[in-house]
Amino acid sequence: MPVEPAVKRTIAFVDGQNLFHNVRGVFGYTFPNYDVQKLAAAVCMARGWTLEKVQFYTGVPTPTDNAFWHGFWSNKLAMMGRRGVAVYSRQLVYRNKTIQVPGFGPYTFLAGEEKGIDVRLALDALDAAHQKQFDVALIFSQDQDLSELAALIRQVAGFQNRWIKIASAFPDGPGAINRRGINRTDWCPIDKPAYDACIDPRDYRPTP
Repeated sequence: MPVEPAVKRTIAFVDGQNLFHNVRGVFGYTFPNYDVQKLAAAVCMARGWTLEKVQFYTGVPTPTDNAFWHGFWSNKLAMMGRRGVAVYSRQLVYRNKTIQVPGFGPYTFLAGEEKGIDVRLALDALDAAHQKQFDVALIFSQDQDLSELAALIRQVAGFQNRWIKIASAFPDGPGAINRRGINRTDWCPIDKPAYDACIDPRDYRPTP
């Protein structure tokens, strides 16, 4: 039986867009105001885990598609990199998307889609597990596609005969529609006071 380590080395894998949209839906914030290092450290501290590293993944629009958000993310990602966060970004792809609005019929709008972000996150987490770089994989996402990643990491743990935990962190509150973490993981809900203590005070909006 694998022995549970006294010091649980943790790598946080953050899906930036998933975290932002879930925070907006639960807490109402309209831009990505999180400090991922503080947020990951807070989740780890509450559970007695040792945060070793934060890896951040997001899609970024081109200046032509959306100059404001391109500038915002360029500034925020640059600061994250300077502070030691491992950053991975890809260009957002924009496509027309149609939804059915009750009482009004179809509504078409231009939506940005991330291509390959979740795959890159999963591959990096699996590679880190193979290299024995963590004892806890802390994933900031509620994307159920990543439940397969949890199963694969457990297979790695079995092959290596060692203790590994996979956890998912997500915003949670009375108004949350989705109150589930990733299946096959330990859930780490984040309430509003805990989130607010980890807000980044810096202004990343591009100057005119």
